[in-house]
Amino acid sequence: MARYTCSFIVSVTIDHLQPLVVELLQDCEFDVQYYTADYIMAREIPGSVSFSKLVKVEVLIDKSTATETETRMSIVIKNEELPLQLDNHCRQVFEYVKQAIEHNRHWHLIESIAG
Repeated sequence: MARYTCSFIVSVTIDHLQPLVVELLQDCEFDVQYYTADYIMAREIPGSVSFSKLVKVEVLIDKSTATETETRMSIVIKNEELPLQLDNHCRQVFEYVKQAIEHNRHWHLIESIAG
């Protein structure tokens, strides 16, 4: 199973972050299946890759450390594909979503730590 993680600190209030992340995932062609104030789950829309390569994204918003100007969030991007190659489909989607978060115009990225 391929799995990639990254943590971010962005300058946006916690109240605005969740709808902005939902919109970002939809713009990245993910189907948002479930969300609460501090958790979002989405999956890649079927059609372009086999089912084992379909990517799921989980976003965890850290409400306990949020301030009025900064919020921490973590993403986990995974699929059922064995990561036999370094540049696999899950890794490519991870890099795409990570760049979308880092360059989003709705917030200022303060810190990004890939795991």
